[in-house]
Amino acid sequence: MTPPARRPFAHDGIAFGCDYNPEQWTPEVWDEDIALMTEAKVDLVAINIFGWSHIEPKPGEYDFARLDDIVGRLHAAGIRINLGTGTASPPAWLARRHPEMLPMAADGTRRYPGGRQAFCPSSPVFRDAAVRLASEVARRYGDHPAVALWHVSNELGCHNALCYCDVSAAAFRTWLRDRYATIDALNAAWGTAFWSQTYGDWDEILPPRTTLSTSNPSQTLDFHRFSSDELRCLYRAEAEAIRPLSDRPITTNFMVTAHIENMDYWSWAADMDVIANDHYLDGRLADPVAELAFAADLSRGLGDGAPWLLMEHSTGAVNWQPLNTPKAPGQIIRNSLTHVARGADGVCFFQWRASVQGSEKFHSAMLPHAGTDSALWREVTELGAIVDRIAEVAGSRVDADVAVVFSWESWWATQTESRPSQSLGYLDQVHAAYTAVHSLGLTVDVVRPGADLSGYRLVVVPGLHLVRADEAAAITDWVAAGGSALITFNSGIVDAEDRVWTGGYTGPFRDALGVRIEEFAPVAADEVVHLTDGTTARLWSERGRATTAEVVASFADGPAVGHPALTRNAWGEGAAWYLATLPDATAYRDLIARLAAEAGVRPPAPVQGDIAALELVRRRGLDASYLFIVNHAPHAATVTASGVELVTGAVVPGSIEVPGGAVRIVREEAAA
Repeated sequence: MTPPARRPFAHDGIAFGCDYNPEQWTPEVWDEDIALMTEAKVDLVAINIFGWSHIEPKPGEYDFARLDDIVGRLHAAGIRINLGTGTASPPAWLARRHPEMLPMAADGTRRYPGGRQAFCPSSPVFRDAAVRLASEVARRYGDHPAVALWHVSNELGCHNALCYCDVSAAAFRTWLRDRYATIDALNAAWGTAFWSQTYGDWDEILPPRTTLSTSNPSQTLDFHRFSSDELRCLYRAEAEAIRPLSDRPITTNFMVTAHIENMDYWSWAADMDVIANDHYLDGRLADPVAELAFAADLSRGLGDGAPWLLMEHSTGAVNWQPLNTPKAPGQIIRNSLTHVARGADGVCFFQWRASVQGSEKFHSAMLPHAGTDSALWREVTELGAIVDRIAEVAGSRVDADVAVVFSWESWWATQTESRPSQSLGYLDQVHAAYTAVHSLGLTVDVVRPGADLSGYRLVVVPGLHLVRADEAAAITDWVAAGGSALITFNSGIVDAEDRVWTGGYTGPFRDALGVRIEEFAPVAADEVVHLTDGTTARLWSERGRATTAEVVASFADGPAVGHPALTRNAWGEGAAWYLATLPDATAYRDLIARLAAEAGVRPPAPVQGDIAALELVRRRGLDASYLFIVNHAPHAATVTASGVELVTGAVVPGSIEVPGGAVRIVREEAAA
């Protein structure tokens, strides 16, 4: 199916907004809310996200009175609307009438209403009901002047991405028939000769439900692909219902964040008129700030570099982590403007007014329980004023010389039950590599496997476990043409069918790397290995040998003592580096610095002192370029720049001192 032509999202400047749930409040509160939104300079509000039971209280009976009212009030106040289809969670009456639509876990147990997303993505009952509702909403509001954007469902697959019920099983079999055509081709792809798993008929195939032993990893990989496609088809069904009834752009909110793995957004992106993402800081990570930057760069990458929307983030604590901590003073502004620096043309929060009941009553909001006499509210209004002042940045694009290759399929293929080490995951490698680049102030584009790399000087390929021959060739051919690439361990291990590339690990990268890896030698989580260059590493080592590569460092101890740990191979006009372990943060940063210097990659601007605590990103428009400087350190930093600073309005004569914890955005005098 060819996606329809994209409809642009047009907004005056950078959008500043929120999710709003007026159904939780009385109309008297709505008036107060809209007045405060105006004060905070909120100009884009998402409503009707969870509106199904309110606008369709009984099957086929629609009541739009309250939604009409709030749409009218927001419009009268000049606030544009990001209108939800209302289908994010089905009403109780639908589940009662059709319990077969409820999702099933891998162990065969049902999941019931009482939370959200209590539906099987493959359920025709749910899909038909959702499309009918989306059609009714679009028919009523499709040409309303307040509607700026359509918001299909909400965080599709957040809770129910993988459903193992009989309806899903039937849909999975249909998907497999379309993919493989014959049962023999499926058996070959899944390697079912192993453990007597060979199938003689399509009806014998089930989703990878809980087994007494480990399950077939190729079957599990395809189930992830199928599940992502099913949710995308659900999005498409609602979008197709809206499209003939409204000319406004249509999207849904992705979840490009550390803990959501089940949707391959590379395959979804073309269906979106504009990329939108939800991102929440994860306090369980070693470096949440670097992960925020990675998520923003990946969101931009999904739109091929075009501006995107931050549909949700938080003003403070969330409610779903083991420890939910508030943000430090100034952090709301720093986090928000980091997303803008990395290409967001909209900054929105969940949610406007903090709920007083329900599962999210302790989730932060723009208007907290403490009300307007609070530090949080004052920072929200300060941010709104800044967003208003930097309106001219909208539409500009980010400059990047470095690419990091990221793959949801590799994430799925790596996180199997049977793997060399349970202590190491795909994101561990991705985040470690990205953090090393980020700490040097270098700007990154996150790209899909097989992407055109011609615009980059340095490419980093962390743990690309699953890779097709043509995807590997896109990297090695780019190196041969003069590029510099770092490929890390666990890359090039299996093909698209999860079949091991034989002849030595690193598979289709082997010749370009000049290294032949013979055996994995993972390292215990509490152990450290030493390298001959004086650095330390952890979690992984490998036994192999250099064929044509120069050995830069070897393992000095551990299970792979004496074997290459870091190599460099001249390949055509370029250089292919291979890293066979996970270095400590300082060593990784020094390695990337060495490669960046070799490739001629520099930060967007010179800095006096340590650059590690700064975000330095340049957005470039038709008539001007904008240097974003986000200072996460408590002390001031000095950066070389000339032009006008947009946050304060000050003239920058050649350098700018950015106070600790502050953000500065310089409209540069001439294209830098």
